[in-house]
Amino acid sequence: MARSRLCLIGAPWDGSSSFVRGAAAAPPRIREALWSDSTNSSTELGIAIEPDTFDDGGDLPMPGDAAGARLLIEQAVTSVVLAGGIPVVLGGDHSISYPALRAFRRQPPATILHIDAHGDLYDEFGGDRYSHACPFARIMEEGLAGRLVQVGIRTATAHLRAQAARFGVEVHGPHRPADVPVESLQGPLYVSLDLDGLDPAYAPGVAHPEPGGLSTRDVVQLLHRITAPIAGADIVEYNPALDTRDLTARVAAKLLKEILAVAIRNAR
Repeated sequence: MARSRLCLIGAPWDGSSSFVRGAAAAPPRIREALWSDSTNSSTELGIAIEPDTFDDGGDLPMPGDAAGARLLIEQAVTSVVLAGGIPVVLGGDHSISYPALRAFRRQPPATILHIDAHGDLYDEFGGDRYSHACPFARIMEEGLAGRLVQVGIRTATAHLRAQAARFGVEVHGPHRPADVPVESLQGPLYVSLDLDGLDPAYAPGVAHPEPGGLSTRDVVQLLHRITAPIAGADIVEYNPALDTRDLTARVAAKLLKEILAVAIRNAR
């Protein structure tokens, strides 16, 4: 795989957040952690992630309205997909996953590996059908996913359980990540990583910390078990204003490196 096929896109949008805003400031902070002298370019797969490993499209100039933000994200991701690239989107809140997945609608429906504390399947939340609590309801309604596998879920309300049953979502809690059938996931595979899927001990800088979650090691192992080609990915819900010593930024950068390494390995 030509390294330039990987493309990083910053989507600094948090206008669809339901509690505390601030995730719009995340993309540059994740980049800072990625290139910090506190670490190096190595990944655990032995693949180095250097500045020339991927193209960086920078951060999108977000408009002030949600509809405009969704359109801009969809257009930016579509341009990468149509060029044969693999977009990796840095949010922003989780609402950005819906327009990002719309960029793949001209292709066979993707398989989605979704790591999160929350199912994000609400039909609407606070009167907003495009809230960060709703992206996977829109994704499933539009047939953008052939299979949705969620891992780390530990906040399933009755409505969310009904929605998961309605859409045939495969829901796994945080208790036994080794039992998640990651190896059975077929491409094209899209990875959506909400950092609050991790226990707040590992990722404190999120707006909705939910105790009892996955460890950083759990998530790394889940990613490494992916055998399908990765078509795209996003990392969302990091809120720098709520972080401690940039620890969550460093976790995000670590997981970004491992996602890029898996994409490179699986495309060979």
